[in-house]
Amino acid sequence: MLKTLWPHARPYSKWICLGVLCSAAEAVFELLIPLVMSDIVDIGIANGDQDFILRKGIQMVIMAMVSLCFGLGGATCSSIAGMGFGANLRAAEYDHIQDYAFSNIEKFSTASLVTRLTNDVNNLQMTLMFAMRLLVRAPVMLVAALFLSVRISYQLSNVFLVALPLLVVSVALILSKASPRFRAMQEKTDALNLVVQENLTGIRVVKSFVREDHEREKFAKRNLDLKSNAEKAFGMVVINMPIMMLIVYGTIIAVMWFGGQMVYAGSLEAGKLITFFTYITQIMMSLMMVSMIFMMMTRSIACARRIAEVLREKPAITNDEAKLDTGADGSKVPAEVKNGSIDFDHVSFKYDLTSPEWILRDIDLHIRSGQTVGILGGTGSAKTTLVSLIPRLYEATEGTVEVGGRPVADYTMEHLRDAVSVVLQKNTLFSGTIRENLLWGNPDATEEQLWAACRAACADEFLERMPDGLDTDLGQGGVNVSGGQKQRLCIARAILKQPKVLILDDSTSAVDTATDAKIRKAFANELKDTTKIIIAQRVTSICEADLILVMDGGRIVAQGTHDELMNNCDIYREVYQSQQEGVSIGG
Repeated sequence: MLKTLWPHARPYSKWICLGVLCSAAEAVFELLIPLVMSDIVDIGIANGDQDFILRKGIQMVIMAMVSLCFGLGGATCSSIAGMGFGANLRAAEYDHIQDYAFSNIEKFSTASLVTRLTNDVNNLQMTLMFAMRLLVRAPVMLVAALFLSVRISYQLSNVFLVALPLLVVSVALILSKASPRFRAMQEKTDALNLVVQENLTGIRVVKSFVREDHEREKFAKRNLDLKSNAEKAFGMVVINMPIMMLIVYGTIIAVMWFGGQMVYAGSLEAGKLITFFTYITQIMMSLMMVSMIFMMMTRSIACARRIAEVLREKPAITNDEAKLDTGADGSKVPAEVKNGSIDFDHVSFKYDLTSPEWILRDIDLHIRSGQTVGILGGTGSAKTTLVSLIPRLYEATEGTVEVGGRPVADYTMEHLRDAVSVVLQKNTLFSGTIRENLLWGNPDATEEQLWAACRAACADEFLERMPDGLDTDLGQGGVNVSGGQKQRLCIARAILKQPKVLILDDSTSAVDTATDAKIRKAFANELKDTTKIIIAQRVTSICEADLILVMDGGRIVAQGTHDELMNNCDIYREVYQSQQEGVSIGG
């Protein structure tokens, strides 16, 4: 785990070292002050020497000021190192998640990834900040104070032989109980965040079904679970303080009892006893600081394990097999997708290699560049999974998927996905203006190109009615536009890429049939060389396609033109007739 996390703290190693030195120096100067105070009591006050008292007093002030400067330096260094480490760790996690395939992301819930990027990282950076100060300051003060206490009175320092083992044993017991509880608390935090995320994302569904009370109950249950686990975890930390104080005050009472007898007997000076009390307090406070930082570390270790899981997760799909071609100047360049031809050579797929159930089975399919292909099938027939293999959102388990006459693994993911535009079933727009969202398709697109794409997607119809046109702010997730408008904007964004392959995964389900027909006509006229794959539930959306695939149970059970399937495929004919009857009844 340290091997995974340390590289992100290494850039701040000089600040860590400097902070450690400052904290150590601060502790040393604080330990020297009681010795000067002892001289004031035993020499200056005992002899009535005001000059001596004044000199020693000035010396104490100087030591305190120097200690303060080192303390400020240590605090500054720990802040720089802690915050920098946290920023690096967040960036590393986020960058690594961007390399994940869909199968990797499915191992972690979105809420869990958000918690690991925020809450868990915050815990680690705060622990580093406190550890730099307390884990240095406390041991230095502990060892030095013990040494100086023994020098003052060897007999009196025997009190520590009882106190220290009690402290160590109690801290060890508390830590052993707290660690699993902190791990459980982080898991409950994930569960709570998941409920919040689902509720806010689907707030319109919640309100339309009047399920606010149900959602409140779900939240209350998860919130109560988190509260219960947090109480158990932090309850152990709370127990630590009274146990520490009991041992500290017990030690002070013992020193007062035995030390008072020694002063009365004349074997120990009063000033030395006062200094001894100071060192007792520093020793015990040091041990309390160490125990508190260990408590923080217990929770941080749980967080660190969760972060390390994200960083160690190996992306299921990489560019390791990507080939290089020879460029015009003789240099080696990544392979480019030449055209939109697609070939599935006996492809089978399942999400989990250990699962006995196949999602796709023995897909043998060949699509020529520029063809329009329609895909029809019931829910769960693996239509989306099939097209997801084309841009390598998933990797085929068996067989080979080829695009442009080459296996998809020959291309880097950047070049392959640049040539394949996908408008997914769930349309996503980001906060910002319509223009900013469209420019995802082509950052260098001109005003003319933007409007041409919008016309092809029939988005110009509503954009021209908006006061700010392309500069209209969408709000978070595109809340300012309807479902059909959102679909058309997503299609326009995909068209702007001028892809070799355009995949529409039920992406016109929220538009009327007339608009759907206009979009298909625009595709035929303006994207002649682009291979178009359209997944649809309406037969009218794909009946004019060059090739129609009918899927059932993860297989292609029939393929052909509309007329061929009407004659040869019962499933297709039944779907078409039922939809036509529905139209007639509706009319």
